[in-house]
Amino acid sequence: MKKKRTAGLPSVKIWKPTKEQLLAAYGKRLPDMIVPRLKVLFVGINPGLYSGAVGHHFARPGNRFWPVLHKAGFTERQFSPFEERKLLKHGYGITNIVNQATAAASELSRVELEKGCRRLKAKVRRYRPCVVAVLGLQAFRIAFGQPKARFGPREERIGQSRLWVLPNPSGLNASYQLPALSRLFRKVRKSATCGKKTG
Repeated sequence: MKKKRTAGLPSVKIWKPTKEQLLAAYGKRLPDMIVPRLKVLFVGINPGLYSGAVGHHFARPGNRFWPVLHKAGFTERQFSPFEERKLLKHGYGITNIVNQATAAASELSRVELEKGCRRLKAKVRRYRPCVVAVLGLQAFRIAFGQPKARFGPREERIGQSRLWVLPNPSGLNASYQLPALSRLFRKVRKSATCGKKTG
């Protein structure tokens, strides 16, 4: 991997995978960033090849997850994906519906998403976050069997955890630009009043 630094981030070493390393990342898994009673558990669809190669969530340059967290008030500055564990101290975590890296989420089958949803629900009941925020409407509709679901809070819960659906922060999702994403994420942060800081 090639090493580089990201401007504005204090002493954070960033590793950029080669084309060969990206191809070798198919099927790789990422560890969950989770502890009991988080304020918000963010749920991605599945890791991309870039994230699989470097071993960190939402790591591809151009993914807006980390900028959105900062602009929505979750973090005091923009974190790098390589600083992801710092989220836990703020009371936030990350997991995926399917923990298997692919080049695109569209490669996942309905069966994989449905099985991933069952695993996610069991995980949520175990760790009991205040809010579960699923990032991706189409994947949510398939995985949760809710074909008419829309963005925003859901009436149903997973155990005692409230459920939200948010847009995928991928840079490929041109339907939602950074300001609109930030407004929606901010609503989730303000709704997560039942959790306590961890760490």
